[in-house]
Amino acid sequence: MSPASLAEVRGLGKAFGRRWVLSGLSFAIGHGEIVGLIGANGAGKTTTLALLLGLLTPSAGEIRLLGEDMIRHRYRVLPRINFTSPYFGLPGRLSVASTLRLYAHLYDVPKASARIAALAAALGLTPLLEAPVLRLSAGERSRVGLAKALLNDPELLLLDEPTASLDPESAEIIREALLAHRARRGGAILLSSHNMAEVGRLCDRLLLLRQGRLVAEGAPRALCAAHGVADLEALFFALGGERAAPAPR
Repeated sequence: MSPASLAEVRGLGKAFGRRWVLSGLSFAIGHGEIVGLIGANGAGKTTTLALLLGLLTPSAGEIRLLGEDMIRHRYRVLPRINFTSPYFGLPGRLSVASTLRLYAHLYDVPKASARIAALAAALGLTPLLEAPVLRLSAGERSRVGLAKALLNDPELLLLDEPTASLDPESAEIIREALLAHRARRGGAILLSSHNMAEVGRLCDRLLLLRQGRLVAEGAPRALCAAHGVADLEALFFALGGERAAPAPR
């Protein structure tokens, strides 16, 4: 693993039975990078994140995170990374404060009360700390999920559709928090998103998947220029959409 890389994936593949949903995926993520994982539904984005988190076992390839073999030593890595998704459920009957205290305990966060208060202030959650999570709006729950993901000040942050279905104000709060975390922590972020304007604004580099294979990688503007398209939405349709030409084998 390169000293400049926080994550390195080589030849990663995942099969369910005889069906390969991910094949031959290789990439690296460096310190301070925000990398976007884009592609149509079923392209392999969520599977990639699940493999990086150790929730799935690879059928092929290797994963090294923070200098460790994720397959053999995941418990050395997990305290130093984190994850959130709007599809990841939080304990609904607990208050926001109790939920964050629970996760702070699981991650052994020092000075947890101060950390929770700071994140709540940054994410506009302070007035909601005593509210049960199940009574929150989708945008409020997404902000709680991000607060949970930032509790342990992760060196590598993995995000699955962090602003899906959110109103512009809630989405902007989350984007600003991600940029602030990157600026302060200097770690890395890998995020999956269908919002091309968002990935264009946030991401230093993109990984475009189609049918479980990496079909393009590079900086957003460079990718658009290389493929002769005006913007990332056009790039998506040209390379990543269901009607795109088949991925190289």
